[in-house]
Amino acid sequence: MTTRHPAPRLPRALRTRLARAAAALLAATALTACGQQAESQPPGAATEFHENGVTVRLSVAGWTSSTGTLVATFTPDDAGFHLYSTALPAQGIEGVGRPTAVRPAGSLATAGAMTVDKPVKTIKVPGVRSAVPVYPDGPVTVTLPIRATAPGEAKVLIGYASCSSTEGCTIPVADRAVVLRTAEDGLSFGAS
Repeated sequence: MTTRHPAPRLPRALRTRLARAAAALLAATALTACGQQAESQPPGAATEFHENGVTVRLSVAGWTSSTGTLVATFTPDDAGFHLYSTALPAQGIEGVGRPTAVRPAGSLATAGAMTVDKPVKTIKVPGVRSAVPVYPDGPVTVTLPIRATAPGEAKVLIGYASCSSTEGCTIPVADRAVVLRTAEDGLSFGAS
């Protein structure tokens, strides 16, 4: 009959150090990978601005052969604020609200359907008979396929309004122009 001997184990302190070293190596690998992804984006292909209680960050993803995807993230400054649906009429419903809008102009054109990362819900607003379509409170990301129609100056026109059921609404932003330059080798955001 043979007696089983437990496998030799490393001392606890050494196991802890090895586990920490492995975790640090994994974290460094992840950070390096993130850095490589950021470098693959064309220089100048991102910008942001802040106006009337919302920060808007614009970037272009997957730009190849004069096409790509415009990504616009709208982040209200304060918790409890929502943005209105992209499908809201330009003048709102009974004058309430303004649509979230991302519209290319100049040497840029739309190349597909706009999508939004949040579902639309409806709310009742005092004094308004119809329900008003909004996104849930917090940030909303809109994506829009775009294409360059020629090298030169282009604009993305941004519109939005944010509201809270307890704090009221911010002043709407309409047709806020963000300038881009399109060229044969890519595009970049300019002064806006």
